Amino acid sequence: MTTCPSEDKAKPVINALLEQRLAACVQIMPIKSSYIWEGAVQHEDEVLLLIKGKAEAFEDIKSTILCLHDYDVPEIIRIPISGGHEPYLSWLENPK
Repeated sequence: MTTCPSEDKAKPVINALLEQRLAACVQIMPIKSSYIWEGAVQHEDEVLLLIKGKAEAFEDIKSTILCLHDYDVPEIIRIPISGGHEPYLSWLENPK
């Protein structure tokens, strides 16, 4: 999971992850974020990317995000999948 300042800024990240087959699917949704940065409260519109890929691809996913991201300290969080619909999980492992 990561956030980007806009959909336009997210597209290079999404395209790289999909083209390199690091992710089977990337979902993008608009969000409003409130956070503390450099000692001040910030309120920003962002987009949230839910990146679905293999656990063993995480380091490559992280490296790709870091290379293409605009933020000094981008959010990059890994959430393990503990279960789900088996045909969907199989597709995540081998997208076609």
